[in-house]
Amino acid sequence: MPPGTLDTSKRPFVLIWELTQACGLACDHCRADAKPQRHPDELSTAEGKALLEGAAEFGDGQLVVLSGGDPLVRDDVEELITYGDDLGLRMTITPSGTGSLTADRIESMADAGLKRMAVSLDGASPASHDAFRGEDGSFEETIRAVEDARAAGLPVQVNTTVCRQTVEELPAIRDLLTEIGAVMWSVFFLVPVGRGRVLEPVDPERADAVMEWLAEVSETEPFGVKTTEAPQYRRVSMQRRAERAERAGDEPDPGVKRRTGIVAGDGFAFVSHTGEVFPSGFLPESAGNVRDRPVTDLYRDSSLFQSLRDRDRLSGKCGACPYRNVCGGSRSRAFAHTGDPLASDPLCPFVPEGYDGPLPWDDADGETRGVSSGD
Repeated sequence: MPPGTLDTSKRPFVLIWELTQACGLACDHCRADAKPQRHPDELSTAEGKALLEGAAEFGDGQLVVLSGGDPLVRDDVEELITYGDDLGLRMTITPSGTGSLTADRIESMADAGLKRMAVSLDGASPASHDAFRGEDGSFEETIRAVEDARAAGLPVQVNTTVCRQTVEELPAIRDLLTEIGAVMWSVFFLVPVGRGRVLEPVDPERADAVMEWLAEVSETEPFGVKTTEAPQYRRVSMQRRAERAERAGDEPDPGVKRRTGIVAGDGFAFVSHTGEVFPSGFLPESAGNVRDRPVTDLYRDSSLFQSLRDRDRLSGKCGACPYRNVCGGSRSRAFAHTGDPLASDPLCPFVPEGYDGPLPWDDADGETRGVSSGD
């Protein structure tokens, strides 16, 4: 179901459950700052099934992503997939590219009712990917897992982190996705949380340029393209369509006034390994715990989630932006930089026409940069 057809005040388009933070990798960008050992207070199998029952209350076909850490550290994954599938949930998983992701495990998850598997590729070669992941052999393990998933009839999504260390790899990764038969490319623009604090993001102008390129990729490649923590992709795409319409003498798309798309807390929710409910895994401010309140109540009724769904409460240039209803900015990145999830997203270079307030990249000497609405 496309995000624009979903009432995101009632249900999320994506509900992620972090089964564990345990993982054998030490990836540079890791949000969870994962460790080898499992946490003793993880949701149990019974508590996990109760969470899935709660997720089913959002409505038929709710998308649930089992995440980590490495979720395959747990031995109840297939049991949870079957339970969720029987409840009518669309169960998917994002395992780590390690030896735990065997052909037998992939086949057993497919038999249990898994609908899609996502793997991470942050480089198009063993050297670049393994260096980013901090584990020799991770690239080959990931490619093997993709082949095993396809043999089991599982569609494969590829997740890629965009930062200064990876951005030059994107064209080669695009070519690799076509070669391995991926159905979706999810491109994550770095948010400085966890170990990701040591990485360098691309600058705002480069981010817009990458998104323009991704819009072209989405029109020419056989796989779909979506962005994570980069809702300005929708603004870039709309501006691109408007420029085309102007050249063709057509009417502009009126969609700028519609509230569409998803951001943290608005169409998106994250349940941690210990049951805390966050707007996103990259926005570590809890609305409560599923051990105390149903996930439906926390998503629909908590003041945190309600504030994130009210685009008129955004501050700074995001609050003044004519695209705020279709974009809304990354609330996670705003929180990471300012401690305020309603502040402006510092990755977006767009400056609304007539806006003369503070800019998130203002230097101490007052110098600013950005792309105005008139450019």
